[in-house]
Amino acid sequence: ERDYGVRHLLTALVEETPAPTITANRRGLDPSADGDAVVQILKTYFTPQGGRLSLARIWQGTLNDGMALNGVRIGGIYRLMGQQQQPLPQAQAGEIVALGRLEGIATGDVVSSGSQKPDLPKGLQLKPVFALAIAAANRKDEVKLSSALTKLIEEDPSLYWEQHGDTKEVILWGQGEIHLQVALDRLARKYNLPMTTHLPQVPYKETIKTSTKSHGRYKHQTGGHGAFGDVYLDIKPLARGEGFHFHESIVGGVVPKQYIPGVETGVREYLGHGPLGFPVVDIDVTLTDGSYHSVDSSEQAFKQAARLAMTEGLPKCHPVLLEPILSVTVLAPSEYTAKVLQLISGKRGQIQGFEASAEWKGWDQVTAYLPQAEMHDFIVELRSLTMGVGFFQWDEDHLQEVPDKLRDAVLAMQGNGNK
Repeated sequence: ERDYGVRHLLTALVEETPAPTITANRRGLDPSADGDAVVQILKTYFTPQGGRLSLARIWQGTLNDGMALNGVRIGGIYRLMGQQQQPLPQAQAGEIVALGRLEGIATGDVVSSGSQKPDLPKGLQLKPVFALAIAAANRKDEVKLSSALTKLIEEDPSLYWEQHGDTKEVILWGQGEIHLQVALDRLARKYNLPMTTHLPQVPYKETIKTSTKSHGRYKHQTGGHGAFGDVYLDIKPLARGEGFHFHESIVGGVVPKQYIPGVETGVREYLGHGPLGFPVVDIDVTLTDGSYHSVDSSEQAFKQAARLAMTEGLPKCHPVLLEPILSVTVLAPSEYTAKVLQLISGKRGQIQGFEASAEWKGWDQVTAYLPQAEMHDFIVELRSLTMGVGFFQWDEDHLQEVPDKLRDAVLAMQGNGNK
């Protein structure tokens, strides 16, 4: 907007970077050859009038309008100048042009008019480090959100979105707060989709520490057939990461086999929202006994009986709250390592170690475990204390019991949210 540095940058590119013919030769291509056209997609745009446009570098051959690339026919060749599009009948090796309607071909892809499929370098796919939960400001716009986000991410592959399975929130991921603000502004301006945002919920889980036996009986009488199901369950904790196991040890047909799947369904449904209000994990449930009625029993009745047994039994098993822990690798210049260690420790992190980076001279690599609840502003603070150059990578690692003081605060917030 203000032309700060732009002309200096363009001058440097013209004077310092190699001509496309030189780079093509380095990559084993011949720009002067008359064979297959070889094209790489540099960026994807969605325009209000022209639809999808793929900004492409032609590395080899001549590109003609209507030609097929990887089996997809070009819907126009254009030279771009700001918002203006100048139609072209063809383009030569070395040119950067926009190609219309290349459906299914993504940014970074290399396509050809023939059988030649060279493996050319692509930009690194950046892993997201900052997230916001988003929702359409107008409820009627929710149906358009998925399509608009998909287009937004095709234009900017460093964005990522998901609908979280536990919290049901739509979460937009990116490279930082400003990055997401720009993306949200584009949603509002380009797709007429204003958004509201808030911090994503932490996907807490819960588990149990002790075992119990429980009984559930569901009996409902109506004018016709009634409903009857009766079950006895053994509930036990499992080791962390074991998930959910269901067994049955029925003897003598006291619960007919056709009703046992209903018992498991009832147990699974209850585990979606445990005594503390979160999904329950690492638990073993065994159906040990029960009774049925030859007329009134059904799979649905046994499902309800199982839910009643779980509702009665699980609060007796000393439920505990679990939080997700991430494995984090931080890279920063060595002079900032002490500050990085302090930052991690201040966020309840467990430092696993640090060493000189093998790939970045003068940089250190710090590995640690960090609670997901502490990660929201981590990239912002890391960049602040490292003059903007520090970065990190992360993966989900394990679940860990929440400290008592924090547990009470989380459960208090959960209670307020339920109300």
